[in-house]
Amino acid sequence: MLGEQIGEETGKVTGFRVLDAAGPKVEVSFQSRGKILGSDYQGRASYWSQMQPGGFLYGEGQGLYMTKDGGTAVWKGQGTGKLKPGGGASYRGAIHFTNAQGNLATLAGMVGVFEHDTDANDNVVSKVWEWK
Repeated sequence: MLGEQIGEETGKVTGFRVLDAAGPKVEVSFQSRGKILGSDYQGRASYWSQMQPGGFLYGEGQGLYMTKDGGTAVWKGQGTGKLKPGGGASYRGAIHFTNAQGNLATLAGMVGVFEHDTDANDNVVSKVWEWK
């Protein structure tokens, strides 16, 4: 069952690398700032994404949230998406919090569903809901 929204972030793409021109398959890195379960954090993440024969994107990624008072949370995820007219992409998928400590410790073992969007100017917006 889909639970409450637990997080939201905004950020900027910091890296883009073509992994395989046939496909194509790319790697994207981004930095973000956001709030999850009421705690402010800085985030770092990277994911690879590849165009699929049906015209959609499939990707897998991982990331880290860090709070000012030492809390951390690590996640891994996967999702599908599509290119947006005018630039950027829109993804939907799931993330699994594989490790969390400090004020983010309650995230350990939690699963979330996400919306992740980028635009033509490399801006990032993401939202996460708990999957109960």
